[in-house]
Amino acid sequence: MGLLIGESSGRRSGYRRPWLRWLGWVILGLLFAGFARQCTSLYLNNSSLQPVGPLKGPLSGLPRVTETCRPHTHLMFLKTHKTASSTVLNILYRFGEEHGLRFALPMGYMLGYPFAFNVHRIKGYRGNRAAKYDIMANHLRFNKDEVQKVLHKDTFYFSILREPLSLAKSSFAYFHDICPTFRKAGSLGAFADSPGSFHKAHLRNSHYARNLLWFDFGMDPNANVTQEQVREGLVTIRKNFKLILLSEYFDQSMVLLRHALCWPLDAVVSFTLNKAHYRPPQGGAEDGFDLRQPVVNVSLTPAQREKLREWNALDWHLYQAFNRSFWEDVRHFGPERMDQEVALLRARRDQLAGVCLPKAGEPVEAHHIGNKDIRPYQCGSVRILGYELQQGLDNATTEACLRLIRPEIQYKDLLDAKQFPRSQPYIGDPAGKLDVNGLSQSVLKLPFTADGNPESPVSKYTQGQKDA
Repeated sequence: MGLLIGESSGRRSGYRRPWLRWLGWVILGLLFAGFARQCTSLYLNNSSLQPVGPLKGPLSGLPRVTETCRPHTHLMFLKTHKTASSTVLNILYRFGEEHGLRFALPMGYMLGYPFAFNVHRIKGYRGNRAAKYDIMANHLRFNKDEVQKVLHKDTFYFSILREPLSLAKSSFAYFHDICPTFRKAGSLGAFADSPGSFHKAHLRNSHYARNLLWFDFGMDPNANVTQEQVREGLVTIRKNFKLILLSEYFDQSMVLLRHALCWPLDAVVSFTLNKAHYRPPQGGAEDGFDLRQPVVNVSLTPAQREKLREWNALDWHLYQAFNRSFWEDVRHFGPERMDQEVALLRARRDQLAGVCLPKAGEPVEAHHIGNKDIRPYQCGSVRILGYELQQGLDNATTEACLRLIRPEIQYKDLLDAKQFPRSQPYIGDPAGKLDVNGLSQSVLKLPFTADGNPESPVSKYTQGQKDA
């Protein structure tokens, strides 16, 4: 045995030397592969998921990338209405842009809403054999059969809810001018006293007045409320969606989301976008309100609040069920750990606000924003607030900050131009031909069915294609 390993001369030593050389190369190869793998892991864990330039900091809180935790890059976010979903959309836009992901973008600003989603609503859709999309996140009415045609099999589905009474107030203020039910009622209290006398389900945009969350999830908002109806709806949503967030607990939601997606902290840090500011009946100039702004009355008595809960009973059951699920997830995560991570998230947000935003970092009315390219789209009787960008920033910091405060319409246009460089993206609405749904007025004149669900022109188009 000594000759086989230790001899420095002689025939046996010469005979064994090629095998020793081969063994040495194998060992070196294994060491190199391990080193390369470690470098790749460090790159994914630190470099590729970091913000631009000076926004890096000690609060980045990056998760370890292991065999069981890889960042999710295939995502479907059901963007519900008036639920802080525009802020979530900004998070997804930023992540997708920074990592070169492919978006399922609408031709306008919504994917056919309020019609049930159809794949032909996606800009540039080339049929089922085309490459799948990485992120789908613009407003749509959920239709699983159509959605899954264009997404990867491992896509992570999630959405967000809001307490129905709070949602009703926000919807009344925001959609008052385009929803015939709200417009006829005048005040939310008057509507709550007798919702059935104002609501005509077949009229365009009336879906905003009843069980809006239930509608966005693709179900009938005017269905009779029975235990079986509620049970079936909840089972369907739980089957289709891996995570349901709550807007009232947005920071806790972002902690759960970032761990579910295995994302770094900076990926889910955000500023509140599309925040509505409306003038109450008692709001005067001394309170800082513009007297030219229409009054919106959303005050309710306890009795009216109870009536509204009954009117939106399907949404109420939906919210209660997923409120319980949410806090079960928090308990599973660990309350102490959650408190620590929420504090970390808020500290990082404050840090970025100090870099990106002037003064206190609070949102302001659009006319106070000097750069018209980041003024938010205005709708109806409410004022949609946005952010002014801090002056004197270097180019890298300016770009990183703009991603955080860019309104969703302008962000969509930017992504559209990047994804379709040879086409002319739809920029804004200079002629005022779009309504709040991002659909042309001519499209919105199409009839609705008796139960208040819109009759989609897409189904007629695809049927015509088949017949041809």
